[in-house]
This record gives sequence, structure tokens and C-alpha cells, in this order.
Amino acid sequence: MNLTEKINQDLKDAMKSGDKVRLETIRSIRALILEFEKSGTGRQLTPDDELRILTSASKKRKESIEQFRNGGRDELAEKEEAELKIIEEYLPKQLSVQEIEDEVKKIAGELGAKNKEDFPKLMPAAAKAMKGKADGKIIKEVVEKILSAV
Repeated sequence: MNLTEKINQDLKDAMKSGDKVRLETIRSIRALILEFEKSGTGRQLTPDDELRILTSASKKRKESIEQFRNGGRDELAEKEEAELKIIEEYLPKQLSVQEIEDEVKKIAGELGAKNKEDFPKLMPAAAKAMKGKADGKIIKEVVEKILSAV
């Protein structure tokens, strides 16, 4: 079952259950999928496209949560957090910081990355290897930490 089919099924289930936050969130994901399909690219939605759509939606929620917290709007931040949890159900399991560190160390060893000058070599390789499995900010922090510790 691809993402579109899963979203459509979950949309029906959310309508039946009456869960408003879940319904709104799934509708927003469905809107992003429809927007892609109608974009005129003339191609089918690939797993990479699905991942990109979900990652983008997740990132927007995280940024909103931060903004609402900074603005003292905790009720809106909580709503965004609830939506983020629902979006994360469709994303691949995220790696822990320790797992990210282990993977970055392995990649650094393969590339021979030893210091801060090797950042342009290591960061793209690490981001590609963990695409969809880890937040880019966390990957960047880990890469910088590892390169400065060596």
C-alpha cells in the first residue's frame, strides 16, 4: 500500500472516529500529495517524493512549535505537536543521536574525514546515507562534533 492509499484509508477512519486533529493533519498531507500530482511534472509519486513531502510537513510543524513556544502560545504549540506525532507515523523510524553518531563515524572513517576542513566532504555523504531517518540539523551537529573532536 503506497502513501496515497494509506492516507485515503486513514482519512476515512479519522472521519468515522471523529478525531478532529487527526482528520485535519491527514487532510493536510493529502493536500500536499494532490498538489504534487497536479504540479505538472507528469510523473508518479515515488517513495522519495513521499518522503520529501512528509519530511517537509514535519519540519514545518517543528518550526511552528518553536515559534509558538517563543511567543508564549502553548496551546497552539501543543496542537502542532499533536499534528507532528501523526505525521511521524508515516515517516520511517528516526535514528537516535547515538545511532547517528555511529553512522557518521563509520562514514568519516570511509572518507578519511579527520578535521573541520573535511566538513564539505562528510556532511553530504552523511545526509544522503540517513535521508529520511534523521533530522538534517541533528546530522549537522553530530558531524561538526565529530570533526572538532578528532
